[in-house]
Amino acid sequence: MPRSGRTLMFHAAALALAMAPVAAAAAAGENGGDGKGRRYQLCRFDENWSYLRAPSRSDDLWDPVKYLPLTSSGDAYLSLGGDARLRYEYFNNANWGRGPQDNDGYLLQRYLVHADLRLTDAARLFAQLQSSLEEGRSGGPRPTDEDQLDLHQLFVDATPAVGDTRPLTVRVGRQELTFGSSRLVSVRESPNNRRSFDGVRIIGRVAGMRLDAFATRPVETKPHVFDNRSDDAQAFWGAYGVAPLPVLPGGSIDLYYLGLYRRGARFDQGRARETRHAGGTRIWGAAGAWDYNAEFVFQWGSFGNGRIRAWTAASDTGYTLRNAPWQPRLGLRANIASGDSDPTDRTLGTFNPFYPKGNYFSEAGLMGPANLMNLHPEITVKPARNLSMRLDWDVIWRHSRHDGIYANSLSVVRSGTTGGSRSVGSQLQCQVDWQVDRHLLLTANYSRFFAGPFIRESGPGKDVDYVGTWATYRF
Repeated sequence: MPRSGRTLMFHAAALALAMAPVAAAAAAGENGGDGKGRRYQLCRFDENWSYLRAPSRSDDLWDPVKYLPLTSSGDAYLSLGGDARLRYEYFNNANWGRGPQDNDGYLLQRYLVHADLRLTDAARLFAQLQSSLEEGRSGGPRPTDEDQLDLHQLFVDATPAVGDTRPLTVRVGRQELTFGSSRLVSVRESPNNRRSFDGVRIIGRVAGMRLDAFATRPVETKPHVFDNRSDDAQAFWGAYGVAPLPVLPGGSIDLYYLGLYRRGARFDQGRARETRHAGGTRIWGAAGAWDYNAEFVFQWGSFGNGRIRAWTAASDTGYTLRNAPWQPRLGLRANIASGDSDPTDRTLGTFNPFYPKGNYFSEAGLMGPANLMNLHPEITVKPARNLSMRLDWDVIWRHSRHDGIYANSLSVVRSGTTGGSRSVGSQLQCQVDWQVDRHLLLTANYSRFFAGPFIRESGPGKDVDYVGTWATYRF
């Protein structure tokens, strides 16, 4: 359906409304923060509000529900919290022009509420509900858009004492997982439905090191009320360690093994049972004005009657001009994820990113990190303490001309049999984030994907415009 002038005015107005308070804050030099460094965590179970046992430390509207003592000593307490996010998205030429098209944009709502019951230092119960709603999207909600109401997390922690310390936590139940830079394991924050897993996790801490071992099944998200279940067609297990790396200034190292089973995995090569193992390392840190983050992964295993040999290398390096106005950070991300070199042989070379962050290369979420190479320069500035602006340009190629490109879910977006060019395209993105105070975050994002030869050869090849604005409130 052709877009009318009134529709275009609506899109412009929506973006302007989201940007107006951000621009006003920048002009006035506001920072919107409380200056005390208290921030809510991505995984809400990582928060500890026991310091509010001292009434003098309470200074926020929501503090009365963050620490509710259950005993006279205050050792046992209940903490309540929640997240609410309202998000507007609009695509022009969604999926490069293939399928139902977005004429007026659509609204996404997500609500999370949790209760954290600390019975003793050794025992804890955490529960979280999620409600995600979609309204107005052409073609209806995507799998990650809607889940009317469900139990997102419910787990118990046991933390026994060993001498004077408690170095080990055993966690059993439904829980979120995220490790490292969220390249392989993430809570999937950007999409409307966050991700969780059913299983057991053991967390050990000693001498500045941490080791997580886990055995889980991903939770299958369904759209109705309390109908989510463990996905019996998948299993996910592994061990992830983090330790200081003294040979590098400000350095740390992650070492990990991850295992994945999928009963009916689909790649451009075909569909079969997949058992995949991954060994990886991540070296990261900051020294002076420099920050660095490099990750290397090798994968092996079986796909049907064949074998798996895949790999990836990723880096994110930046330099911050701390004495310059707005403290610009100049960054460069470079990634390569292997593709399958021959779909007719018995070796699968396509890298599997497991459970990555939902919108990997941009908020538009057009593709994921499989059979791709990219160079991604960016600049981030801070006109005020709690206001940041980022501009980036991402140039993307296929690693193998014989393999397709994939979504974040690893579904095939465009088959490699339909085009021979290596160039996928390039993408411009700009984003503004204003942390108004410790509770409220306002974000506006615009991106444009310039379709390259492979996209034009393999089907509709129109350039894609994406507009997203959202407000997130946490307590």
